[in-house]
Amino acid sequence: MSKLNNEQVKAESQGLRGPLSDDLASSDAFLSEAGKLLIKFHGSYEQTNRDKRGAAAREYIFMVRSKLPGGRLTAAQYLAHDEIATHHGNGTLRITTRQGIQFHGVVKGHLRDTIRELNHALVTTFGACGDVVRNVMCCPAPTDNPKRLAVQRFADVLCAETLPKTKAYHQIWVDGQAIVADEEDPLYGATYLPRKFKVAIAFAGDNCMDIFTNDAGLIALFDEDGALAGFNVIAGGGMGVTHNKESTFARLADMVGFVTPGHAVEVIKAIVTVHRDFGDRTDRKHARLKYVLHEWGVEKFRQELQSRVTFPIEPPREMPTFVVDDHLGWNQHGPDAWSLGLPIDSGRIADVGDQRVRTGIREVVSRFVGEVQLTAQQNILLSGIRSADREAVEAVLDAHGIVTVGRISGLRRNSLACPAMPTCGLAISEAERVLPRVLGELDQVLEDVGLPGHPIVFRMTGCPNGCARPYVAEVALVGRSLDKYMLYLGGDVAGTRLARPFLDLVPLGSVARTLKPLFERYRDQRREAEDFGDFCDRLGLDTLKAIVAEATAASQPQPVA
Repeated sequence: MSKLNNEQVKAESQGLRGPLSDDLASSDAFLSEAGKLLIKFHGSYEQTNRDKRGAAAREYIFMVRSKLPGGRLTAAQYLAHDEIATHHGNGTLRITTRQGIQFHGVVKGHLRDTIRELNHALVTTFGACGDVVRNVMCCPAPTDNPKRLAVQRFADVLCAETLPKTKAYHQIWVDGQAIVADEEDPLYGATYLPRKFKVAIAFAGDNCMDIFTNDAGLIALFDEDGALAGFNVIAGGGMGVTHNKESTFARLADMVGFVTPGHAVEVIKAIVTVHRDFGDRTDRKHARLKYVLHEWGVEKFRQELQSRVTFPIEPPREMPTFVVDDHLGWNQHGPDAWSLGLPIDSGRIADVGDQRVRTGIREVVSRFVGEVQLTAQQNILLSGIRSADREAVEAVLDAHGIVTVGRISGLRRNSLACPAMPTCGLAISEAERVLPRVLGELDQVLEDVGLPGHPIVFRMTGCPNGCARPYVAEVALVGRSLDKYMLYLGGDVAGTRLARPFLDLVPLGSVARTLKPLFERYRDQRREAEDFGDFCDRLGLDTLKAIVAEATAASQPQPVA
């Protein structure tokens, strides 16, 4: 079978319809090749259960992803997701690193009901995947402060303004297929974007969004009176890499300029059109906006962007140094309103053994919560809890074995993992399923060397595409082959520096042993308040490799004289 031409399929899709209606009506458990591509725009991926070997045992299942601007849901919308997971998914919810919710294990016959029920809850999956602007992320800190509400509105508007204008979504999933296609999309054109496009909004000083890993971003700045002054604009970030292909690489976004609030939406849309017009449509591995910035330089990009808008793009404004607030624990956000941020391992909300996380959160949300926010760290914030209900909330959590932030290590608090096996077709190695084991081994090593519970930003992915943003972590494992990983070191806590490849093909069982001598040297030689990633960056890879080599040699049996 010849390789599918993505650009041709998009051009001939009649507004992202293609064969989807026929595919859904078919008795086959899978989609046509064109349908498999186009359904991504509608928020779903066809997958197989890779734990089941052989063609005869192949089980076709679908991932469905909801698109939630800023990760914000009402309590009713969260409960609708929870109910759908029971009736149509595998009984779990998974918070994504882009503040959405994924259902896993949906069979083709349940796709339409899943999407239709989300639509009834005023939630869409349209544009959650595919070559369009994905979910617009925003700092999730719950507060009644007008600053937070003003910035959230930009996420809402940007999601609406960048949603494809075709009526295909409602016609296929909600209302029934229509014969007449739409006119060409005014933002995307006939072939949409060369690849996906990621946008995030951060507050100056808080990089809980990993803002510089996005194709485009807005950093909100406020004046002395607390009014929104405008946004510093960034462009050209991205995480995806292909092993052994030097033309692909992770990149942090460049600072492009400053715009006032009234021009923020238009400047992002203009950046989207630059990607549309100049992104590489011949090689999908080289099709992200970051390669345009890399090849042009920021000055040429800024000139092209300025030519596409009618307002001046000012020089970037000064802003405070970034730190990261994960918003976990109890936080007051009103006279009688609290939020509780709960850590969720790899974002997987599930009932496993004595830890009935999904059931417990459902009870808390249904009884005590007004709003839910999802974080870029795959955690959940439960908001609108009254002061009088705090003890009752904690009692529910304890009864369901739900661990709160004060009872986990700093390493676990700062960890992310992608789903990887068995559902992701791109995964080379495990990630989510082995993360607890890896964290347990690393926490034990940290305790052994005298750094118990020490916070380290750790991320793990089953392939180099970077869904868990490993390339800005202090320590990261990126799937390389079965049970072997590329080990990255040297990113910073604030997410403003790239990690670098340190050792290749590290067996999973050797990770803790490999890092132990580095933790020991960090314990002995770190500067005051120096984080592990900064320590690694200061020493440099050659010195770090020498430390590991020396420790390895010392651990080998010595020949008998």
